Amino acid sequence: MSACVPAPTTDANHPERTHPPHSPPTGPPPGPRRLRIASADVSAAVAVFLIALPLSLGIALATGAPLQAGLVAAAVGGLVAGRIGGSPLQVSGPAAGLTVVTADLIQHYGWRTTCAITVLAGLAQLGLGCLRVARGALAVSPAIVHGMLAGIGVTIAVAQLHIVLGGTPQSSVPDNLRALPTQLANVHPAALCVSLLTLTLLLLWPRLPGRAGLRLHGIPAALVAVAGATAIAAAAGLVLPKVDLPSWRNHALAGLPEGPVLGLAAAVLTTTLVCSVQSLLGAVAVDKLVSGRPGPARVQRSDLDRELLGQGAANIVSGSLGGLPVAGVAVRSSANVHAGAVSRNSTMLHGVLVVAAALLMVPLLEFIPLASLAALVMAVGIQMVSLHHIRTVTRHREALVYAVTTLGVVSLGVLEGVALGIAVAVGVALHRLTRTRITHERGERVHHVHVKGQLTFLAVPRLSRALHLVPQGAHVVVALDGSFMDHAAYETLQDWQSTHTAQGGIVEITGRRAGVRIAEPSTLASAHLTGGAETAGASEADCRCRPWTPWRNHQCELPRTLPDSDRRPDPAGGTGRANRTGADGRDSAAGADGTDTAKTAEPDRESVGGSQLVRGIGTFQRYTAPLVRGELARLAREGQRPAQLFLTCADSRVVTSMITSSGPGDLFVVRNVGNLVPPPGAESGDESVAAAIEYAVEVLAVRSITVCGHSGCGAMQALLDTDPGGAARTPLRRWLRHGRPSLERMGAGSGRAPRLTGRTPADAVERLCLTNVVQQLEHLRAHDSVARALKDGALELHGLYFHVGEAQAYLLTERDGEAVFDRVRAVDLAV
Repeated sequence: MSACVPAPTTDANHPERTHPPHSPPTGPPPGPRRLRIASADVSAAVAVFLIALPLSLGIALATGAPLQAGLVAAAVGGLVAGRIGGSPLQVSGPAAGLTVVTADLIQHYGWRTTCAITVLAGLAQLGLGCLRVARGALAVSPAIVHGMLAGIGVTIAVAQLHIVLGGTPQSSVPDNLRALPTQLANVHPAALCVSLLTLTLLLLWPRLPGRAGLRLHGIPAALVAVAGATAIAAAAGLVLPKVDLPSWRNHALAGLPEGPVLGLAAAVLTTTLVCSVQSLLGAVAVDKLVSGRPGPARVQRSDLDRELLGQGAANIVSGSLGGLPVAGVAVRSSANVHAGAVSRNSTMLHGVLVVAAALLMVPLLEFIPLASLAALVMAVGIQMVSLHHIRTVTRHREALVYAVTTLGVVSLGVLEGVALGIAVAVGVALHRLTRTRITHERGERVHHVHVKGQLTFLAVPRLSRALHLVPQGAHVVVALDGSFMDHAAYETLQDWQSTHTAQGGIVEITGRRAGVRIAEPSTLASAHLTGGAETAGASEADCRCRPWTPWRNHQCELPRTLPDSDRRPDPAGGTGRANRTGADGRDSAAGADGTDTAKTAEPDRESVGGSQLVRGIGTFQRYTAPLVRGELARLAREGQRPAQLFLTCADSRVVTSMITSSGPGDLFVVRNVGNLVPPPGAESGDESVAAAIEYAVEVLAVRSITVCGHSGCGAMQALLDTDPGGAARTPLRRWLRHGRPSLERMGAGSGRAPRLTGRTPADAVERLCLTNVVQQLEHLRAHDSVARALKDGALELHGLYFHVGEAQAYLLTERDGEAVFDRVRAVDLAV
């Protein structure tokens, strides 16, 4: 079976019908299917069409192709790629990123051969889609992609500048730069005025102030700029070159390719590369935009292999009909998502509108001055050189790759520039792989040898020199800060370690992965690993350390387990353990201290806990303290100035700094059982919570207070299990009385109960956890200091729910009087 044809699948929930063949159907005759298009898709299609129409003409003008070719590509991109492609909301058409490639092809091979190259590129994309290699395109360094687009943007902007000034562009960027002084000396005033007017409208339209500006922002700035400049040019009677759309009867279609075979192959490869990479990266970007929209995400994620097939089919059709190459267009796709599109119908409807405009609006389109379109395309080219991208690649130390790719595209061409960028990226990666920093520091009693980077044979001479700086019999710590060590480095380190320990020295090797030994077990008696993974008496087979074990100060000793009858019940009324699947697939227990509590025998509990505490503190002093010492010293001098008060449960699974990605000095944290806020004047009120609130608001002047509940809260379970009329005889029971208003609120059924986005609470405990967050926020508002700060606008209150099992946070919002906890989605770190 062909790889392109999906194999038929059967669904166990929908058995096949078994009525005899050729017999009449048993059910009622099916009626005609009615095409239903959501209103959101209609409005989005109109918005995208208004952007696509002037841009398609402008890109066709910039490439030197017939202007109808831009409209053909826009229509085919909307209808074919929109119907077949794997990214429902991505809008395809003639893209600015293909302008330089297409212009070069037209100049060297002519228009008909360029159309044939577009068809061949589409066939190549179909082949790649059938091979399911679309994900491989994402392996290209973003610095290369952004550099390629920046180089194309510079090329477009420099070329269109000549048309803006009333001249004609040259074939390359160097030629255009050399001809620019002459062009500036012979400026066409009318063309320059129209271009400046277009750029002014394009810049100012999105910035219109007031309510009128908000209402008018729905009209695309590109359409307003071109339409406004056209209207003023026509009213002023300016004589300018304008759009000329010949009859469709004379439209040139694709012909047989003519030219050298190697040149044509390179042209097909370049077109395929640029179209595919731009479309696939655009599909990924569209997924991010969709996931960032408020409300439930009803649009499926992109299928990149299907998207490649759709782009290939669109290029075949566009090239055959005499259109420009087709790719995903970021500007139109972004407009489609922001306009609220919910399905691929918006993309296809935009293609229908382009066809209607190409057939019915020709007389109106021929009023547009070419200088206005050139100014529009020049602005698009300038925007392709993104300062955000430059900052990102600089932060990741890939500015060299970006710069070389950009200069290569500008000076040599797209394919050559990308090849240069790949070569430099590989060189940078090899340099980072082989670059190793080895330092030796002498302390009061201990020598430290720090190896930062990959330890290969190239670093062996420097490693040997650093190790031989350690005197005989000294205590030395060798810190390996890298993920790879080859055999030559391993033998060098092992031989030195054996010699040094034989002479009475002590060696500690840190930073290695759990269970990896440098020397023989006999040597490890004096040269033990201090990373918390291997200790005396523990075998490698017994080690079940996980990536997060440093948080738990986990030890590899296997503690003796107690029978179920000896396990203490949870004082909050729970089961005394939280089920967690261990490394062997069985449930283990997580205790309140956050460590493994496959319960140890009582005599060993104190010694095990003490060793864990000491080892954890020692690990902090060795690895973390040097990194944070400067920041903590600054906080000690200046005092704490936290931005928010974070009030949450004492549950060990809720790690506030991890959930909020915060550090020292960021949060003023108050923790108690059940994240409760006793109201002012409550019977047996707890003054410590009220004091913390007053101190945070009036002394520290925090700007926000967050009440954070969590799933599986033992306090909420205890509230549900407690007899409301029973006596509170223990401190825990007396404290939990402050949670009874939450229980009463849930039982009263007043208003709609709080819920999570997309689903109802799983059980009564989760429903009470959500209700408790809402109720404690009301208690918080009753405190005088909070009420005053809220009245002055100096304070914000937030409700948060953390689902431990999902590692997912939900933020409280209010919709039409209903409390809804919205899922907090992952953000792009580059933004």
